[in-house]
Amino acid sequence: MKLSHCFVLVDDQEQTLAFYRDVLGLEVRNDVDMTDWGMPWRWLTVGPPGQPAIEIGLDAISSKAPVDQPALRELMAKGALSALIFDIADCDAAFEKIRSSGAEVLQEPIDQPYGVRDCAFRDPSGNMVRFSQRRGPA
Repeated sequence: MKLSHCFVLVDDQEQTLAFYRDVLGLEVRNDVDMTDWGMPWRWLTVGPPGQPAIEIGLDAISSKAPVDQPALRELMAKGALSALIFDIADCDAAFEKIRSSGAEVLQEPIDQPYGVRDCAFRDPSGNMVRFSQRRGPA
């Protein structure tokens, strides 16, 4: 068994796509208007260049039932829905690059007791995105 897709809810697919593609350097894997298939939404996925089999779906809240959208927006504003963690080689360099883009910082780089140095940001929709650098044995 292998992981192929995971999804994060987003307010604005274009704005969130710009963050994942232009700031983080992810590749667009699919960008399909599903209207012709009878579904009024857009299938939009991105993924890390070195992992072609993994796709992250940028799932628009507007594709959910209208009655559920206010609650989802409220949870997303609190950062209570989705989180992604990317394994990177240099946490500090990634932090500086992403911070310089204007992304909201949640945590500056710190050595964690479980063997990583990591930092965290919010994407434009409020989802937490962490960057984790594995540390060698002490």
